[in-house]
Amino acid sequence: MFPWVYGFAWTPGNIIFLGIFFSVVAIIGATVLISLFRTYRALQVNKTEAIRWDSEFHDLPATSRKCRHELSGEFKQRTCDNGFDCRTCATHAKLIQNKTLNSDDIELPIQLFGFTIPTDRLYHRGHTWVKSDASGIYTVGLDDFASRMVGTPDGIELPAIGSRVQVNGSAWRFKKGESVMRILSPLDGEVVAASDGSDGWYLKIKPLTKEVDTRHLLRDREVAAWFLREFEQLQEKLADPKVGLTLADGGTPVQDFVKAYPGVNWDGILGDVFLEA
Repeated sequence: MFPWVYGFAWTPGNIIFLGIFFSVVAIIGATVLISLFRTYRALQVNKTEAIRWDSEFHDLPATSRKCRHELSGEFKQRTCDNGFDCRTCATHAKLIQNKTLNSDDIELPIQLFGFTIPTDRLYHRGHTWVKSDASGIYTVGLDDFASRMVGTPDGIELPAIGSRVQVNGSAWRFKKGESVMRILSPLDGEVVAASDGSDGWYLKIKPLTKEVDTRHLLRDREVAAWFLREFEQLQEKLADPKVGLTLADGGTPVQDFVKAYPGVNWDGILGDVFLEA
């Protein structure tokens, strides 16, 4: 059947066979090469995202890098040096070893200065929330603090279905006025659905592994303490008599901070909120 086999003859049947055989070999080879190239490109993208986050994280002010255990009162003062990735933090592992995190005695949802904080989900420090369903798919949205601040974005750039996102890498981007901000992904996984946020969510993510490690995400009492710190920092940045009345304790936050107060340096404020140095 092959030219290098003794007795081979260039008959029509052998020619047809060789044509089919080498076509199949070429297809398989091309498929393997394309897969290798895509894998290499994905690794390069992941590496780039990791390097970018590490650089931006350490450029954040110390006030934006408070450890979650300082927010919860377990430390008087502690700054995170681990990129908010508690999954690899030995101190976090020790602190939660004998600690049960539950919300049995917490009102659902928490109401704080007019912001609503549902406790049936987990929160990323970049102001996204994560909630899983029975099928193991995780829905991702912006929390009430970020949603009220941004209001209706002027433009949204969503990832393609089938693309992969990684923790602290780019999940999606939005444009508000002159500011273009990226939202950090709270999970590693594959994007299986995307929305403009009109239904209350932006992405649905399928985890890459059966066991999903969410130790880096905030929950329960930690979220309230974190929201309080974010609110206090926002008050300091908006230290203007007109704005102060809107953000006064017990008041109701406006639905679109950026639109309501165009004279404020929102590019810097949004950068701090969404962890962009």
